[in-house]
Amino acid sequence: MAAASDLAFDPWDPAFLADPYPAYAELRAKGRVHYYEPTNQWLVPHHADVSALLRDRRLGRTYQHRYTHEDFGRTAPPAAHEPFHTLNDHGMLDLEPPDHTRIRRLVSKAFTPRTVEQLKPYVAKLAGELVDRLVAAGGGDLLADVAEPLPVAVIAEMLGIPESDRAPLRPWSADICGMYELNPPKDVAAKAVRASVEFSDYLRELIAERRKEPGDDLISGLIAAHDEGDRLTEQEMISTCVLLLNAGHEATVNATVNGWYALFRNPDQLAALRADHSLVPAAVEELMRYDTPLQLFERWVLDEIEIDGTTVPRGAEIAMLFGSANHDPEVFRNPEKLDLTREDNPHISFSAGIHYCIGAPLARIELAASMTALLEKAPTLGLAAEPKRKPNFVIRGLEGLSVAV
Repeated sequence: MAAASDLAFDPWDPAFLADPYPAYAELRAKGRVHYYEPTNQWLVPHHADVSALLRDRRLGRTYQHRYTHEDFGRTAPPAAHEPFHTLNDHGMLDLEPPDHTRIRRLVSKAFTPRTVEQLKPYVAKLAGELVDRLVAAGGGDLLADVAEPLPVAVIAEMLGIPESDRAPLRPWSADICGMYELNPPKDVAAKAVRASVEFSDYLRELIAERRKEPGDDLISGLIAAHDEGDRLTEQEMISTCVLLLNAGHEATVNATVNGWYALFRNPDQLAALRADHSLVPAAVEELMRYDTPLQLFERWVLDEIEIDGTTVPRGAEIAMLFGSANHDPEVFRNPEKLDLTREDNPHISFSAGIHYCIGAPLARIELAASMTALLEKAPTLGLAAEPKRKPNFVIRGLEGLSVAV
């Protein structure tokens, strides 16, 4: 085991953020697990280990179902951050069974293959309209004009959030997600707390309205399930809605712009895709692997584990490097090459195990719809200006993607 601080891994270095994949290769070459002192985490860079640990029940997204902060050797979060943690800790992504099982069972009814398949025409129509506007304008910001509005509108429609109320959804989500970065600074934490309060207050009012006048949306469905005996506290309902909105578009937005930027930098692959639109499903998978929108996923060690002879103690935090796992040459042939015809592509961009992304089928439909619309309606789409990368590591994306038609 090498100390990660002796390696090229530096999630605050602009050069690393621009291209973390060479540093990942060094991590993989130097061992299977590395202690990283700046974040007090154990980094796991290999695909086989990440895949196994995502399914290992000795690890958990929370420890509070088994231990107090003191028992676990951890310090409770600052009192000022309480609104964020209340919101975050009651969503199924940060719960373990039995609470996770109960909430996921209820929510999964809205994400059955049949339900998601029925959304295809709506998603395709919306993607086409957004691309039509981009083409009519001669270009624009692919992120603001297509990548963001599509998944936000779809998940807001599913939740039953009126169109007139949707403007703050993306800013709230962006501010809340800032807290998932490594060692977030005070101003980022303050924004996350404020957004948590505002989003929670809004949803509390919306839930009250849906109790009086139910619709055919997901919020009404959760209320009905509660009334029929599948108990969800109001906080669990609020946290679930926020999680679905945040997770329901963050990865899709970033996969869209990361993917098109990768295509512009690999013109041979873009030409192949333009010549054969049947490559779209495989392209979606390969682009999510090639420049992974979620680079790191954390787990708490609930019971001591061993990785390649190194003991990782109870109370430690494991940082599974999805971006590195998706470039592991043990699993992917020529992993640094973008190959839209790649057939064997077991990427883990949607996680695995009980926390596998419940919205993965919907995300795939959205990504395919926007890509197909752009290929058909903007066949000469090109990069108008070199984009600026967001100064984030965990959630990898661009500030914008200026394109011309």
